[in-house]
Amino acid sequence: MRTWTGAAPVAVGAVTLAVMLSGCNFLEPAKGKTGSGAPSAKTDKTYRLGEPSPPQESTMQKSSGATFTVTPTKVQTGTKADLDNSGLDKKKEDGPRVPVYVWATLTHKSGKAMELGDMDDDLVVKTNTGGRTRALIVLMGQAKWPNCPSFDTTKMLSAGQSEQTCRVFLIPEGQQVAAVQLSQGFNSEPLEWTVTN
Repeated sequence: MRTWTGAAPVAVGAVTLAVMLSGCNFLEPAKGKTGSGAPSAKTDKTYRLGEPSPPQESTMQKSSGATFTVTPTKVQTGTKADLDNSGLDKKKEDGPRVPVYVWATLTHKSGKAMELGDMDDDLVVKTNTGGRTRALIVLMGQAKWPNCPSFDTTKMLSAGQSEQTCRVFLIPEGQQVAAVQLSQGFNSEPLEWTVTN
């Protein structure tokens, strides 16, 4: 499933509407999902922020066989005020949340051109309680976040091109980010970049 932020602006005064994957953005600990990661020859699946993933192979039909790397470079936890000022219609039943901003460099390595949104679709934030959450999806309007601008997920990258992106994740207030993960499908453990607070 492709994640995306932003769509056609809604009428003035309307509230930006966001949804979360699987109906709830905060997922229970899991082994991953079917996704874009090809198994890696490297056995160490833990990295430091700034280290690139092994080459991942696209599973999208239009870019089948293309490879790319994902390099999470920075993680910052926002505030409740950031969420309040974002324009999102917050669900009361989800409890208090705070945004987490994840910056990453996406690099197309070889093969057919790929959309940016297909390269970081499998990024996950893991908290210190073991919970996992995917990037926020905005269906209507456009949420605004400090220092984390939205980007064109449909932009195509060709071999040798890179792009820096920022994604927003929502975690329960009071929890901390322990790692950024890249899912490798049901049969493999995710790659993981440790986050030190």
